[in-house]
Amino acid sequence: MKPILFFVGIIFCSISIFFCIIYLNLLTIGYSFLEYVKFINTRLECLLFYIGVIFIIVSLERKIKNEFLLRNKIKF
Repeated sequence: MKPILFFVGIIFCSISIFFCIIYLNLLTIGYSFLEYVKFINTRLECLLFYIGVIFIIVSLERKIKNEFLLRNKIKF
């Protein structure tokens, strides 16, 4: 499940960055940088970046089960 979540997160991030780069053409039309940032924050395909980052973070988390037992089983 975690590798699938990781790849979906990568895909969401790449799609989002792709559209953010495409929308940079708005700056040549006459939009200011602040208007560009406001526009990017309202577009769904650009908001996928945040969802993708959350998916990647969740997929990379590791939980140690029985951490206490693992520490006590070490013999020197």
